[in-house]
Amino acid sequence: MATTSARALRLLSLLQSRREWPGPVLAGRLGVSTRTLRRDVESLRELGYPVRTAMGPEGGYRLAPGSSLPPMLFDDEQAVAVALALQTVPVTVSGVDEGAARALATLTQVMPARLRAEVDSVRLTAVRNYWDFAGPPIDPDVLRAVGSAVHRAQVLRFDHLRADGTCPGPREPGFMPPRQVEPHHLVLWAGRWYLLAYDLSLPPGGEWAVYRVDRIRAAAATGRCFARRPLPDPDVGHYVMTRHDRGDTPAPWQCLGTVVMELPADVVARWAPGGSVVERLGPQRTRFTVGAWSWVGVAGILATFGAAFTVEGPVELRDACREIGRRLDRA
Repeated sequence: MATTSARALRLLSLLQSRREWPGPVLAGRLGVSTRTLRRDVESLRELGYPVRTAMGPEGGYRLAPGSSLPPMLFDDEQAVAVALALQTVPVTVSGVDEGAARALATLTQVMPARLRAEVDSVRLTAVRNYWDFAGPPIDPDVLRAVGSAVHRAQVLRFDHLRADGTCPGPREPGFMPPRQVEPHHLVLWAGRWYLLAYDLSLPPGGEWAVYRVDRIRAAAATGRCFARRPLPDPDVGHYVMTRHDRGDTPAPWQCLGTVVMELPADVVARWAPGGSVVERLGPQRTRFTVGAWSWVGVAGILATFGAAFTVEGPVELRDACREIGRRLDRA
């Protein structure tokens, strides 16, 4: 009986981990025959878990969503993973820090003693990484509106603020009318949230764009659905990381300098640290603004790109480049 109960809990955990399982694969993961698997599935149904059977040559099973679904079950590895994630996730959305702490407290309360001890053994203090300057916290309502439009494939309308946080009027320089976009993906990189979207507002017939979510205001779905387009890059993360025009602004480093580098903008953007700004000047020329805790530190970052560059300023960065050059020559 104990073995059967443990197997049923393992079966429930597997069903919760993916949308659908082929019957033979699921039986193999449990180390039982397909006949035993069917009996275990019936046991879960008797307990109120809506396990659906998929038709086909091999058959399959999935756990259907619904209000009658009993509380979710975590196995040991999942419980520890969730506990660690709640402690280490970067807080980039307003108001979620308290929710994460309450979720962790709730989770540990329902854990068995042996598992609670394991989670308590990895209690930690997360210290800010000085290379990671997160963007301003995001309004949860904006994030929900954008995420819902992505999920439902509905055209999204919003205002996008300038880097200084203002929204210029129709007669002011830099005025941009409300955007109407087909939202495709949310991407979190270097502590910043980005929206990959097909912007219908851009001439002649729209084009792909990346927007900083913390600068989106008055986001609302129009109710108009769209057919998803082929992505500009199957690797969405790579596409966002190599876009030089993703709306980044310089982080508040004590030393901040600008150079013109003899490299394509997508290459510089791919390897630029968080809180730097990349501007395309030509096919092989890029203006690059980057900071560090010292001027020699800025010069060292620039040296890692292995490309020629010209310092635009300030003079302290020029002096640091000469100094680090002399040090490397002596080495």
